[in-house]
Amino acid sequence: MDLKHQFLIAMPAMVDPNFSGSVVYVCDHSERGALGLVINRPTDLTLETLFDRIDLKLEIAPWKDTPVYFGGPVQTERGFVLHGPAQAYSSTLPITSEISLTTSKDVLEAVAEGAGPDRMLVTLGYSGWGAGQLESEIAQNAWLTVKAESDIIFDTPPDEKYNAALRLLGIDTLQLSGQAGHA
Repeated sequence: MDLKHQFLIAMPAMVDPNFSGSVVYVCDHSERGALGLVINRPTDLTLETLFDRIDLKLEIAPWKDTPVYFGGPVQTERGFVLHGPAQAYSSTLPITSEISLTTSKDVLEAVAEGAGPDRMLVTLGYSGWGAGQLESEIAQNAWLTVKAESDIIFDTPPDEKYNAALRLLGIDTLQLSGQAGHA
């Protein structure tokens, strides 16, 4: 089961405060584990403030007030940029033809110069799972999975992403129960 380019949708019974109510976009998945970014947890930090902290001047109005997201509890001081269309920067992982993950500062330098990607979501931190850990959590009904859509990542307001991801499965939030049934 390859979970790359899938959304992980936290089930209502998820008690881990890092993931309760979250939608995680899986950027990489292999037998060694998985790496994803929470895409529906904006922080109080804006891109303008982040750029100031890393000595870049962000003068492009559309990006200035864009929130930086909490991507997960691992390496929360490090930036991760989901962007499209897929472009190669010095440290880029292509995920699909329309989405890449970049962890190097040059993508932000390109944005500051007005030459960056058309769409992006910036997080601090990521979500990681060791070998077999994510598969085990899915088997324990901690997560629902569905093929990801870039419009939900980049264009849907943060507070609507959870319901939008559930709708990809034909599920309404009210239909979800925290209880798992076993026949």
